[in-house]
Amino acid sequence: MAHAISLLCFDRNLQMGTTEKQNEVYLEPEYAADLASIRKARKRIETFIDTTPVLKSSFIDELSGRKLFFKAENFQKGGAFKIRGACNAVFSLPDEVAKRGILTHSSGNHAAAVALAAKLRDIPAHIVIPKNAPQCKIDNVNQYGGRIVWADSSIESREAIAAKVQEETGAVMIHPFNDGNVISGQGTIALEFLEQVPELEAIVVPISGIALGAKGIKPTIKIFGAEPYGASDAAQSKATNTIVRNVSPRTLADGLRAQLGDLTWPVIRDLVDDIIVVNDKDIVKGMKMLYESLKIVVEPSGAIGLAAVLSKQSASHPDVAECRSIGIVLSGGNVDLDPLWDYMNCACQT
Repeated sequence: MAHAISLLCFDRNLQMGTTEKQNEVYLEPEYAADLASIRKARKRIETFIDTTPVLKSSFIDELSGRKLFFKAENFQKGGAFKIRGACNAVFSLPDEVAKRGILTHSSGNHAAAVALAAKLRDIPAHIVIPKNAPQCKIDNVNQYGGRIVWADSSIESREAIAAKVQEETGAVMIHPFNDGNVISGQGTIALEFLEQVPELEAIVVPISGIALGAKGIKPTIKIFGAEPYGASDAAQSKATNTIVRNVSPRTLADGLRAQLGDLTWPVIRDLVDDIIVVNDKDIVKGMKMLYESLKIVVEPSGAIGLAAVLSKQSASHPDVAECRSIGIVLSGGNVDLDPLWDYMNCACQT
């Protein structure tokens, strides 16, 4: 999954030891990230990101039969949580390395986040983007000064062109999810969220480094992933206990069309309690509900968490049913609104 994404490499056979801080669990080192690296990331990026609010709706609470808390990363700089990982990766580079510029491939929010992080550090950014990326995300990359290099929609095309650009420019690759510094940056959401709402019993995310941070702080918390049927590689991988590739992902949620990485898969396997799969129509219903109830714009990849909590799968899932306070990460709010404005202009009477 594009999964937003990035989770850390975790070995189920390693012993865990508690620290002096009550309830916190620290894993042995030598992973892509850990609670200490997430805390270090938080310090590194604190001047470049916003602490996003947590929103609530009594209507949605009543509908779901539990208390839901929405972490509004759609209000984050760049319009999505991806700036956390991008800033941590970019600002962790030594000056002599950073001056060569940075490079990534992405269908949207990570692309814009890397371009923005590069702008903040005043270094070049080369962004490989598939031709089917949403226009609003392409516009964001241009706005932040990234140099766009076009690719076909397949992950193979993106990776091949990114490799060519790297050879030509010497730029440093900032992988969209399979990168320890990106993982640590994304995990900072967990620190914020649990400080804002300590009573959370579960968090629903489009799969991200949040699992490591959340379970490091609160081992009893449940982490549920959310995926669309048209790009359900993580759910299939978890069911078969081996990585299943997204060959031709088909979903409205463009941010969830990527692949599992060798750093993300072990955590999904070991730390994500389960993955809830929903269809695109349910995602759109979630977007509509968030707009009508919270008066906010959330993209499909960001609304999938609400769609998952309200789904039939959740209603019959014993682990979800026992959770009365659930956090949902609204991962982004970058949506092409031109069709809405076109409709409104057509409806104008004067």
